[in-house]
Amino acid sequence: MIRRSRSKLASANMLALLVPLALLAGAFGSQYIGGLNPCEMCWWQRWPHLAAIPVALIAFPAPVPLRRVLVSLAGIAIAISGAIGVFHAGVEYHWWNGITACTSTIHGSGDVQATLDAIMNAPITRCDVAQWTLFGVSLAGYNAILSIGAAIAIWTMAWSRR
Repeated sequence: MIRRSRSKLASANMLALLVPLALLAGAFGSQYIGGLNPCEMCWWQRWPHLAAIPVALIAFPAPVPLRRVLVSLAGIAIAISGAIGVFHAGVEYHWWNGITACTSTIHGSGDVQATLDAIMNAPITRCDVAQWTLFGVSLAGYNAILSIGAAIAIWTMAWSRR
């Protein structure tokens, strides 16, 4: 029974590592290969996944009680990304208003004309418009579904005693 519990914990640990890696690969792939520019809320969804990866990695060699806690923390980070995804999808579907102006961040060199040119040529990506959908679900919606589902699976496996 202890062996099976450790096996589930190992699976939860692996899921806590692979889910954020896969979702970030998809996000960065859609950005750099697919040409979809992320809005501000898209970036917000990436940060918790970026935090979950080192926590999941640190959990692998940890003793079982600490490993269970670390895997659970990675699951919390993944769930936070999913919650942000729910909020972002709601903004895209116009269920509620967003809380951001979704402005582009331009770092000037001190040259006013160069800064103005950078601002004028910066891509404008609105948070309230889905750039891509599949079956009516946006990327934020898929992140919400996958992240929340994975977080529930991670917690269930990590704390399962049977």
